[in-house]
Amino acid sequence: MARSSERPAARKAKPPFPTAAAFLPASLDLASLHAAAQHCEGCPLFADATQAVFGEGAESAEVVLIGETPGNEEDLSGRPFVGPAGRLLDQALEEVGIPRERTYVTNAVKHFKWTPQGKRRLHAKPSAREIKACRPWLEAELETLHPAMIVCLGATAAQALFGSKFRLTRERGQALPSPYCDWTFATYHPSAVLRARQADYDGQIEADFMADLRTIAKYYKKLHKGRR
Repeated sequence: MARSSERPAARKAKPPFPTAAAFLPASLDLASLHAAAQHCEGCPLFADATQAVFGEGAESAEVVLIGETPGNEEDLSGRPFVGPAGRLLDQALEEVGIPRERTYVTNAVKHFKWTPQGKRRLHAKPSAREIKACRPWLEAELETLHPAMIVCLGATAAQALFGSKFRLTRERGQALPSPYCDWTFATYHPSAVLRARQADYDGQIEADFMADLRTIAKYYKKLHKGRR
């Protein structure tokens, strides 16, 4: 019997997620961005999250602090940095003299990524594809805010701005230029400090975190000195 020359029908590939760029509003202001982000389906994370957790703060904020993803409390409340890591960050900023009301806090990824553990939802690290898909929201925030300083909290946030080759342990605490401002810093995420507190360690991560924030506070004071 002669073989059929017909090939089996090719399996249709699932269309890729369009990234957040497809959901950006025409008007780039914080209120419009916040509203539009609630309808974002630019990556699969939206399906399991309660809501998008957009940034929070005044449009006149001088310092933008960027974390990784919302946590469980943030996902439920719809507000960034309201959980234990956020409370630690508030205390640390107060200690070094950076007014919290003059900052804007956000995350590189706007939807909570989690894995179940019994009745709990445990934070999971976003993938490079998810970070890239969500990047248009972060870019729109920064282009709207025009901050004088940016602080990346953790490697994920730093790599969202500087690329995958950025190494937190090597470049943390340094004032680096970025496409958005001349003074962009990276340090540990407050959640890393909290995890370290629970482990048997010598306090180095927390000491480095506070040292970085003190360095950042010195630049913040330079900023205000230059504006007098």
